[in-house]
Amino acid sequence: MITALIHSELPRLTASLRKVAEHVLADPAALAHTSAADLGRRTGTSQATVTRFCRALGLDSYQALLLELAKEQGQLTQDHPTRDRPLGPDIGPDDSLDQVIEVIAHADLQALRATVERLDREALDRAARALVKARRIDIYGVGASGVLAREAEARLFGIGCQARGWTEVHAAETSASLLTPADVAVALSHSGSTREVLGPLQLAAERGATTVVITSDPRSPAAQAAAIHLVSTSGETSFRHGGFGARHSVLLIIDCLYARVAQLSYDRATASIALTSHISDTHKARPRRRP
Repeated sequence: MITALIHSELPRLTASLRKVAEHVLADPAALAHTSAADLGRRTGTSQATVTRFCRALGLDSYQALLLELAKEQGQLTQDHPTRDRPLGPDIGPDDSLDQVIEVIAHADLQALRATVERLDREALDRAARALVKARRIDIYGVGASGVLAREAEARLFGIGCQARGWTEVHAAETSASLLTPADVAVALSHSGSTREVLGPLQLAAERGATTVVITSDPRSPAAQAAAIHLVSTSGETSFRHGGFGARHSVLLIIDCLYARVAQLSYDRATASIALTSHISDTHKARPRRRP
């Protein structure tokens, strides 16, 4: 979706282009009745700046931007046909609990849809095939991404992959230094510029390991350092920004990787699941019998 693309490009935009981007993101629907010249005046820039902004997004013209925004707004309206305006990401202090739930659910659904649209199938398949053949799999993540690194470890380990999630930079760099061309390193970073993740990833690449990154910024340092990059989308709302807003879309990519790895290593995966499926049952408390 075009607004997701604008969000991902924000860190690289000049001050004048960022003014245009922020105005567009503040009320995308309003642009339907705004010319490029008007947008330039409202943002204190110029029509030429608006054109440069469109080109920074890979669009040929302002009309192409309007078309993309109209398509996205049409989808939002289809999701909420009874609303006068599409549901936005803001949660106000007086909003009802129903409104809060609807905003959060809507943001996550939009992020998941955008992630599916942007997901490079060929890159996903390359990453999965590398994971299947890997002697060892390192997964790097800190903060919110650290939780996801542990989740990815648990899923891959459960189907017979020698995966390990690293959430502390010294341990991650130690492990990365011991990798070989037979191994795979996966980095999780919303911004793609987290030094604690970028450092181990670069070390893994130097050691010849296959490198994969999951990030919301396809032109970030981590994406440039990795052989394979997969792009997530953030479902941001009030109180939930950056990596916290992107968590569900990253989990979607991890799930797709997990399922594809299991499919490609079907015998090993099904045998591993069969050998371990009883474990959770043995830890369930039995209901107390009534006297």
